[in-house]
Amino acid sequence: MRLFTIRDYRHLFGAQVIALFGTGLTTVALGLLAYDLAGPRAGTVLGTALTIKMVMYVVIAPLAAAYIDRFPRRALLVGLDVIRGAVVLALPLVSEVWHIYVLIGLLQAGSAAFTPTFQAVIPDIVTDESDYTRALSASQVASTMESLLSPVLAAVALTFMTFDRLFLGTSAGFLVSALLVLSTRIPDARPSTHTKAWDKAAAGIRTFLRTPRLRGIMALNLTVAAAGSIVVVNTVNYVRDVLGGSQSDVAWMLAASGTGTLLVALVLPRVLDRIAARTVMMTGAGVLVGGTTAAAALIAAGLTAWTGTAIIWTVIGIAMALIITPTGKVLRASVSRNAIPEVFAAQFSLSHLAWLITYPVAGWLGTSAWSVLAILAGAGATGALLLWPRHDGRGVTTAPATPAGHAPSEDRSTLAKAA
Repeated sequence: MRLFTIRDYRHLFGAQVIALFGTGLTTVALGLLAYDLAGPRAGTVLGTALTIKMVMYVVIAPLAAAYIDRFPRRALLVGLDVIRGAVVLALPLVSEVWHIYVLIGLLQAGSAAFTPTFQAVIPDIVTDESDYTRALSASQVASTMESLLSPVLAAVALTFMTFDRLFLGTSAGFLVSALLVLSTRIPDARPSTHTKAWDKAAAGIRTFLRTPRLRGIMALNLTVAAAGSIVVVNTVNYVRDVLGGSQSDVAWMLAASGTGTLLVALVLPRVLDRIAARTVMMTGAGVLVGGTTAAAALIAAGLTAWTGTAIIWTVIGIAMALIITPTGKVLRASVSRNAIPEVFAAQFSLSHLAWLITYPVAGWLGTSAWSVLAILAGAGATGALLLWPRHDGRGVTTAPATPAGHAPSEDRSTLAKAA
């Protein structure tokens, strides 16, 4: 709670939370809009829209990180919130599927630029080392809570209104986020040590490629994306067409997955004080492989049980939290302080590159793709076991600012726990 005594951080964190919930509500409403326009083809439409989202994240995020020091950061964050609010406001007006694709491209381009900018601002506002680490964790917890509460809020709202009204609330949320950013004192970025934009954009990715534990995280990104795509892309059609549910039932099924994620996120920080992050994350990978396999078996057997589906969705949510929650800690322990923004931006792009692979599979092939996604989840888990040695606390290659084989002095104990 000491973090929230820092006024500028408190306001900026509030802006992030509101924007996250706006994005979450938009995702739920977008799935229902796709069903309204395309019916049985909703999964294909949603899969394509989310593929566009991933393309924007993979391409725009590293470019934003590269050019971020050339613009006033507060003005940039406010402008991105205003643009996203305007785009979301236009979504209920669409009458053709291709309208969704264009607006989603604009919306997610703004989100892809917002996230690395926000991450780069944190160390300039939260200067204490331990508080900075907590700020990274708080950002992750906010993302985790959004995965639960957005579907729940959507489910409650859909009992009183049609889904198109969700877009209005989301747009207002982005404007509130912009006002909160305006109330903060955000210093302009310090010039990067990389003279060329491409060097800065690629620096974090190079660190991933030469650091064993980060290569393992790259593989785990595929496992998370394969399982998550089943939930995000296929829930709408599966609940509406196979289970015969309503709009609010879609949101509640998504909330089942989010519940598992939130419960684990609340208890995991203390667990990570006693158990190595690698052990926790590999356990999550194994559970995700089991969850996706169970989903594929559900389809193969022709079962249409609400309880069974909710249990599988909850298990997937639990396992995703086991992988996602410790990721920030592992990233922080693997590089020196000045390389943190680059590595977090790289993880943002690389994780969404995995979703770029799995979203089209889930969207275009529908429930018949669940066996394929189970195989991809297994491949990611196996790759992580091979790429991330059990004992890599010594001789780890880190960012250029840190001598090879050494962790930053303030992080050596953390690095040992992450191994």
